Amino acid sequence: MTPRERVLAAFEGRQTDKVPIHNIGFSSQIASMILGREAYIGGGMQQWREAKALWEGKEDEFLERSEKDAFDISVALDHDILRMEYWRMPEKPSRKIDDYTFLYGDSDKNWRLMRFDPDTELYQIIDQYPPRMEDTIETIEQSVINQEKSLEHHHPNPEGPSNVRALMEKYGKNWVVRIGGGGLGIPYGSRVWLEAIALRPDLIARYLDIQAEIAVRSMEGIAATDAKMVFGGGDFASNQGPFYSPKSFNELMLPRLKLIADSCHKNGLYYLFASDGNLWDVANDLFGNSGVDGFYEIDSRAGMNLRSLRERFPHLTLIGNISSVTLHIGTKDDVINETMSCLDEAKKNGGIIVGVSNYILPGTPEENLWAMIDTMKKNREISGNAVSANRN
Repeated sequence: MTPRERVLAAFEGRQTDKVPIHNIGFSSQIASMILGREAYIGGGMQQWREAKALWEGKEDEFLERSEKDAFDISVALDHDILRMEYWRMPEKPSRKIDDYTFLYGDSDKNWRLMRFDPDTELYQIIDQYPPRMEDTIETIEQSVINQEKSLEHHHPNPEGPSNVRALMEKYGKNWVVRIGGGGLGIPYGSRVWLEAIALRPDLIARYLDIQAEIAVRSMEGIAATDAKMVFGGGDFASNQGPFYSPKSFNELMLPRLKLIADSCHKNGLYYLFASDGNLWDVANDLFGNSGVDGFYEIDSRAGMNLRSLRERFPHLTLIGNISSVTLHIGTKDDVINETMSCLDEAKKNGGIIVGVSNYILPGTPEENLWAMIDTMKKNREISGNAVSANRN
């Protein structure tokens, strides 16, 4: 099987020759360790690299190298799904302060200062003017009004985004290319947003309607590129459970999820949802009633495990379940055991694509990384009599 055929078989409940593999993401340090050279891959580090490239007039070189390294890391690890794009911030700085620090905006009126930390690979705001104000119900409402007005002029290309078309033409015949879309979520970092769920559910509904409508309008174009899967979702839970009640999820999130999933299916696409955390309290709505086809970022440390998910939702295709925390602080034996557990479950029940569920952090021990990679490569084969489509 080609990687694309293998992944589609997993979604269709058919037997595969090998367990499909996809690791969600890599820090630059880890990708560089694997490739044996500096890898243009990662989170905030890629945003900082892009800032440097824009400042130096080398954006094309940055994009070319980023695409090459994203492809090379997938090939090196026998991935069946390609993640070809990492974090972007295509905004040219207005001033370079030092090698790690850039200023954006008008230095006299409206600006923000961002600095890169090589140890964490984060690129973050360290100062800004005017200072960021806390959200209020009133500012949320004004933001929603502005977004609703902007939506009137949002008309995606029916032939699909040019970058998606280019990636699919280059890689899509042999691999499934990870295409983002269908994001849906309520901000949870601010107390006011959580209060608004209780006090102004009508406002939150409008906010989610905008996201759902943007997603629905984009599906025809994505499908026109010959993509098959849309990777969407949005974090909304911790290890203790969702940040808001199952009732709020049912009334606010579920109807919009169904709209997005239905639009995907109408256009011949699978819709995947991602969130960290313990999702069991809303699992029936999220995975059973919404029409979602796949679940990625499966957080084993929060109690989301392949066996329980497969038993309750046999139609759902699962991606991941190796914990980046295990890789980062576990022993080599811990890593091998967790990897083998996921591979064994995939062979037993099918519909599972094994990999690390989240970003592989800087500082992850090299011994642990290679233990996982070697275990995957040596134990992917599925015997002819294996049951790998037990999804009725």
